[in-house]
Amino acid sequence: VPIPAGQVYAINDALSAEGAAEDYETILKQLVKNGVLAMSKTTGFPRFDLQLLGMGPDGHIASLFPGHPLVKENKKWVTHILDSPKPPPQRITFTFPVINSSAYVAMVVTGAGKAGAVQKAISDKKTSDLLPVEMAILDDGEFTWFTDKEAVSMLQN
Repeated sequence: VPIPAGQVYAINDALSAEGAAEDYETILKQLVKNGVLAMSKTTGFPRFDLQLLGMGPDGHIASLFPGHPLVKENKKWVTHILDSPKPPPQRITFTFPVINSSAYVAMVVTGAGKAGAVQKAISDKKTSDLLPVEMAILDDGEFTWFTDKEAVSMLQN
């Protein structure tokens, strides 16, 4: 897709994870100020038209892992993780308030290794130990799953 270079906002990987997260959040705030990126009227966080996400076998999305304190971050738009349980250990990620302010989320999940997490996420039986994928609850948007047969192999219907 021929996207003009001026419309691509890459993460500065020359910075530390913390510095890159702060830099990227600053860029997003400038895009909001310039009217390029909308703000959600209900959440006060940026409203992306679409976020394309995947899910790990443990139910993590973006770089938000089960049981990690970052799943509770509710002020920052972008944050960093230094101890990711999956390589690479240092990453940056959008926070749930940003993900959940999106107009659309497309969740792409493939493979039998993710079937258990898909079953837990889609099941009517909710538990208090939510997987990060279960915490992706859009404020005013549409969440759509795109899977293969293996990923949904543990679902009953």
